Amino acid sequence: MTAITPISSAARSISALVCLGMSLTAMVNSMPSVWIIPKFGPLPAEYLRSGMFLAAVVVVLCGVGFTLQTFGGKLRLPVFVAVLLDLALLGMSVWVSYEFAVVNIEIQDGLFFFDDYHGWVTLAAVAVMLVLCWRVWGVPLAVFGMISTLYYFSGQWWPGLLKIIPRSFVDSFPEDMLFNLGSGMLGFLFESVIYTVFPFIIFGALLEATGVGDSLIRLAFKLTQGTRGGPAHAAVLASSLFGTMSGVAVANVVGTGVMTIPMIKKRGFSPHFSGGIEATASTGGQIVPPIMGAAALIMADQLGVSYLVVIMAALLPAFFYYLSLFFNVIFEARRMNIQTGTLDVDTNLTRDDYIKLLVLLGAIVVIVWTLLYGLSAAAAGVFVVLYMVVACFLTREIRQHPWKVVKGFINGGDQFGRLLIALGVVGIVLGVLSGTGLPVKLAILVDSVMQHSLLMALIVTGVAALVFGMGMPTLPAYLTIILILGPSLTKLGMSLLVAHMFVFYFGVASAITPPVCIAAYAAASIAGAGPLHTGFTAFRIGLALFIVPFAFAYNPELLLVDEAGGYELLPLLSICARLALALWLLNSAFSRYDATPLKPPEALLRFGLTAALLVIWPSVHWTAFVIALVLIGFNQFRSRQVVVATA
Repeated sequence: MTAITPISSAARSISALVCLGMSLTAMVNSMPSVWIIPKFGPLPAEYLRSGMFLAAVVVVLCGVGFTLQTFGGKLRLPVFVAVLLDLALLGMSVWVSYEFAVVNIEIQDGLFFFDDYHGWVTLAAVAVMLVLCWRVWGVPLAVFGMISTLYYFSGQWWPGLLKIIPRSFVDSFPEDMLFNLGSGMLGFLFESVIYTVFPFIIFGALLEATGVGDSLIRLAFKLTQGTRGGPAHAAVLASSLFGTMSGVAVANVVGTGVMTIPMIKKRGFSPHFSGGIEATASTGGQIVPPIMGAAALIMADQLGVSYLVVIMAALLPAFFYYLSLFFNVIFEARRMNIQTGTLDVDTNLTRDDYIKLLVLLGAIVVIVWTLLYGLSAAAAGVFVVLYMVVACFLTREIRQHPWKVVKGFINGGDQFGRLLIALGVVGIVLGVLSGTGLPVKLAILVDSVMQHSLLMALIVTGVAALVFGMGMPTLPAYLTIILILGPSLTKLGMSLLVAHMFVFYFGVASAITPPVCIAAYAAASIAGAGPLHTGFTAFRIGLALFIVPFAFAYNPELLLVDEAGGYELLPLLSICARLALALWLLNSAFSRYDATPLKPPEALLRFGLTAALLVIWPSVHWTAFVIALVLIGFNQFRSRQVVVATA
């Protein structure tokens, strides 16, 4: 322990300085052009991308590098081997960063030809990205990046549509993978995330520093204390509000679950249900406007639309998802005969709580106002950070500990450094896709297999997003699947925005999909429940995450914006009424309880009616609508008869 302390302290200090530098650089570069002093920015793309790449490598090495992990006993490596590995990664990163900047400047100045040297530079960049991705994000994404790289060089021997023209290590490899400001590891996506996402990550870190999360939890408990679900309803509400700030499912679970899960268990809910409802509520934070997560910001950039369009499109789907969670808590409380009771927690909001909530409300107003004014999401991120730097001093937390503002910038840089590594691997995949033309081939393959069936294409796309999203952040999962299968969906008549939203939802849902349901596992550790049992419970509770995307895929009016095809009032009211009723039926069928217990035949009938309500043919869904209302009405009537007989 004494051996690691000086090294750990030095690593944290270096990481803090680098993170602070990354944060300030991103702020300057994301400012509207009229605000930027030419002497200080913005940096040319070549320097910005290479500098941020090198900074991200330093941050990751200072956090999960081989040397630090070996001294800490987490890796069984000889010390000299660990040090050599870290130095090799750092040295290759400096080499790659320098060459990337120099070569791209030379390309812009005139004719440039690649040689073997540039192929080895590119290979070094790929190796650094894959190794560090494995250290930070685990095996799945790193292995996928490795397979993509191997396919790039071996695709000429693959069968059928997967066969490609041989790619050259000298000519095409450097251009496709690294020395390309369009695609590749440090391409447009890398820079877009620096400009657009980074300010919002800093904003989330500053909000966390003010302690606004605790105030949100107390507010949620106060608003739901009179319901039978009590703390379970509070968890749904608090996690939706907290989740839209961070946009990271596991962080949401840890941030709110430590308080809500024990309270849910005390009310009488089972441990696996307590963990499951927290996991599903926290996972949905990424789809709650107006902040959402990194994937939503990049979606706006990819589509070339205002972030306000994405926010508007996300409103109704998010509402129906959380409505489904509220329904689930209601039926579970009825099934377990849980009654309204007092909460063993202080729900009184103090003056400082109100100030924190007003600071959060002001931040939301700043974001929305900036977008309405016609400025970009990057500008909105900068303005809200500038607002937070001033407004956070209204809270007692920051006034007593002003250093937390600087720490917020440092934490934001640390989170972003790790995210950039994941995006570097996504860039590898993007380089392979653009260099080989694989998306077009896969679109042809999917189209031939699905026989022009939109439903089958949606199912294949959803399953692919779930499988690829297991154990990794939403952003790389969403980007990879939309790049590969997006053309198939648009070819079948789906608008770009609807296709992106569909894949985004399934990328989010992967956090609660067994067997690698990371949000559910985090909740299970707090609840003291079995991980897989909690995972399957979360999957069942959060089924709306799988149903709502199919609903707006066939009824794009749910997204409310012209980019999705626009909407008319009557069709919109129709799908809203049918979707709400379908979610009621689905959740009651799974709980085997409505106003009274449901027998298996009635539960099965409700499952069938749920599907029928979402069928596009009016004769089917309106018939199902009438039958469903009669079924629910009869169940309510039967409940009143039981009450009268008991009295």
